Amino acid sequence: MADEPLDASPAAATPDAPAVSAPAPVPASARAAVASPVLRPRRESFEHGLLPIPKLVIPEGTLTQTLGQLKGKLAASGSGRVGAAALAEALQIPAEQAALALGTLAAVLPGDDDPALAAGEADLRDVLLFLYIQSYKRLVPRAHKDSPSVADVWPSTSAFDGYLSALSPIQLVRSNSRRFMPSQADEEAHQLSYLQKHMANILTLLADSVDGEGDESMVLTMETFEHLGFLLQFSEGTPLSQAAPFFANSDPDMPAAPVPATQIHDWILQNIASSLEYTAEKSTTKENSQQNVSDPDVTMADAGTNTRIHSSSSTGASVQNSPGYYRNTSFVEAISKTSVVKKGSDIKGHSMKVLNCHDSVIYILAPLKYATVYGCSDTTVVFGAVGKVVKVEHCERVQIIAASKRICIANCRECIFYLGVNQQPLIVGDNHKLQSCIARFGGI
Repeated sequence: MADEPLDASPAAATPDAPAVSAPAPVPASARAAVASPVLRPRRESFEHGLLPIPKLVIPEGTLTQTLGQLKGKLAASGSGRVGAAALAEALQIPAEQAALALGTLAAVLPGDDDPALAAGEADLRDVLLFLYIQSYKRLVPRAHKDSPSVADVWPSTSAFDGYLSALSPIQLVRSNSRRFMPSQADEEAHQLSYLQKHMANILTLLADSVDGEGDESMVLTMETFEHLGFLLQFSEGTPLSQAAPFFANSDPDMPAAPVPATQIHDWILQNIASSLEYTAEKSTTKENSQQNVSDPDVTMADAGTNTRIHSSSSTGASVQNSPGYYRNTSFVEAISKTSVVKKGSDIKGHSMKVLNCHDSVIYILAPLKYATVYGCSDTTVVFGAVGKVVKVEHCERVQIIAASKRICIANCRECIFYLGVNQQPLIVGDNHKLQSCIARFGGI
């Protein structure tokens, strides 16, 4: 769908044309929300960066203390880098799990891969952020009276069900409970709320201690602040350091002075609160505009579109339609008994989601960084090339043909995988009768 301006200028009135009444004034808060970039969580970190390794999931009550002690151990080398051996020793986990954790971190880091990651090392600050969000719990489906309980549905509960829903694809289709699954906006708001709650502890982990009293004793350099880009980003692609008033327009040859962690904390919380308010306002507007309209399934005519169906009314536009809000993600959703081909010209951004498709063949013939296949059945999905991660969740009798650095398979049944991957596949949750033909390539 081509980008269009939010507000098209009305044609000037002519003597032969009736005058056009002026539009209703837009509230100042709405104008500010549209004009200012929206702070968003990096979905890749939360969607592809969680691992079902018990030793990595630290109880929330001891999270900050445990990671603080871990930081002290890992920082002892003085290099600022962390290798698999050091991480395994510090966390008391097998070396294979430590290598898996660092490999997963490499796959969800923003930007190009750090060359040091090829040697199996990562920046200590990134490792701490990665370990911190392992405590995040995914938003569960909204309850409704016709929905079966978790105990009544396939697959059975497992240790990984804290992150994944327990509904099978067939039950999702038959009960139509996908309408009650959290929307993209719901999940982002949940992730932002998690960061809002934990940001003080996160900044404490990253901050350096300097001579001073009280709030002035903990500071962050611009380089450390930029590592928060692992968790947060602006909708318009503005780097965090350029958006922050205390680091904006800094001379690379003369880095800005460190800033108190409390000042950074206040600025981040202010932006998170504005983003949550913006999302809530847009969601309320959408619900009000569609209160008398049912939620139709995606029709065959819409099968070739890149986004979900949204209200076309300018006053009812959802937050998903704001410029840049989801421009990094394209969708193929609710396709049944048909074939879909997506080429490079059809896809915007670097991420693709194939959701709730049945008895279809889907070709994604464009390079991507991230890809998700969720809730599909009796479907073949072909990915041309995925630079980071392919994630397949809650699928039945699905065939996946993909070339990717790595793949995560969770809670799938009777699926076949034809893969060219750099890393060993990660298979988690409750899986049954999986088959695979895998070609392994070297490198990370």
